[in-house]
Amino acid sequence: MKRKVLSVMLATAMTATLFAGCGSDASNADSANSADATASTTEAGDVKTDAAASGSGSVYYLNFKPEQDQQWQDLAAKYTAETGTEVTVITAADGTYEQTLKSEMAKSEAPTLFQVNGPVGLANWKDYCMDLSGSELYSHLTSDDFVLKDGNAVQGIAYVIETYGIIYNKTILNDYCTMDNAVISSVDEINNFATLKAVADDIQSRLDEINDKFGYDLQGAFTSAGMDGSSDWRFKTHLANLPIYYEYKDKGINSTDAIEGTYLDNYKQIWDLYLNNSTCEPSMISSKTGDDAASEFSLGEAVFYQNGTWAYNDIKDNEVAEEDMGMLPIYIGVDGEENQGLCTGSENYWCVNKNASEEDIQATLDFMKWVVESDEGRDMLANQMGFVTPFTTFADYLPDNPLVKANAEYTEAGKTPVSWNFTTMPSENWKNNLGGALLNYAQGTGTWDSVQTAFVDGWAEEYAAANE
Repeated sequence: MKRKVLSVMLATAMTATLFAGCGSDASNADSANSADATASTTEAGDVKTDAAASGSGSVYYLNFKPEQDQQWQDLAAKYTAETGTEVTVITAADGTYEQTLKSEMAKSEAPTLFQVNGPVGLANWKDYCMDLSGSELYSHLTSDDFVLKDGNAVQGIAYVIETYGIIYNKTILNDYCTMDNAVISSVDEINNFATLKAVADDIQSRLDEINDKFGYDLQGAFTSAGMDGSSDWRFKTHLANLPIYYEYKDKGINSTDAIEGTYLDNYKQIWDLYLNNSTCEPSMISSKTGDDAASEFSLGEAVFYQNGTWAYNDIKDNEVAEEDMGMLPIYIGVDGEENQGLCTGSENYWCVNKNASEEDIQATLDFMKWVVESDEGRDMLANQMGFVTPFTTFADYLPDNPLVKANAEYTEAGKTPVSWNFTTMPSENWKNNLGGALLNYAQGTGTWDSVQTAFVDGWAEEYAAANE
């Protein structure tokens, strides 16, 4: 059987990115991207039709994570060569996944394997999701904590567990600790917001002194807080998770129709810290990208960089050695945060399209089984993609990623990880409105009151609209 593996990036030119799936805004799309998606996926549909015409089952995987596109293409090629089963991998461009999924599901040859980002995402697609409770993939899960259910039906299975926090340069920070009048003498002293702020403020005020003494080219304590589409998810989604997490924790809940914003003052002070101790002026962040932030950190121009384990591939092999990559929790000034760990969870859940043909469903289940059982699949996920996976089959396949190791150290020390509650945000529109308010505040064209309004009032409005 002739192999056909198609890689389609469904937008304008994609760079090698840090636009991690966990960080991308899955349903944020515009009309231009929609036009590109329509044109590109028509070809993908043709490929699938040809495969179906051969009379055997085939796989069509709509991938959420642009930064892992090539690895999925390679893995699909290996599987096809080994089994003869056609595997098509289509990768949605950053910020277009939900829209692309809607477009592709409307076609006669729809994805057989797709992703949702959590309970809110599942609500949109549960009528398409096969019950995976009897699958071999499910039998390999380490815990039911990594599934999405509708009643007793297992409709989504997480395939990657990721972590984010504040990545830092150990060498620069350790050198800073040796300076006269340094705020700290050891990185270990940074275990709360007050200390983090004191260190960042001091570094920002002594950039020239630090550069002269150690030969660095520091431009700021933190990388730029870019608010274009390649970077704003770090703040309107990932950073916004912290005040949600602590409010949920106080109330003993895991979702709500009306957020109170109890910890928005804490959100403000960490956002202010980023803005005031950055490589650029707050007025410039609208033009700063995710690539800018990755470059600033990897070239040693900043000490701190909010991002996750997925950023490793984008910052390695530059000026920062692997042994110099560490990660701190995102401290926001909450009582007891000294015992806080890193933000750990998933928004990458595999779902199998129950409306596909029986042959294609079986082919898809076989492919998923092979990915988590074979040496080729496990090596690709762990070592090439750098994933921590929730499957028992990966005991001997742990990623060689210093940021993953940093999370393990916090866990071993008994620190409490921060759960991913941003998957309960009521809509993509809520995120976008919050991001716009954060940007206006940073640029001086809006007030923090507008951020609070977008956060609290916007939540109730968007939740009501989504559940009417």
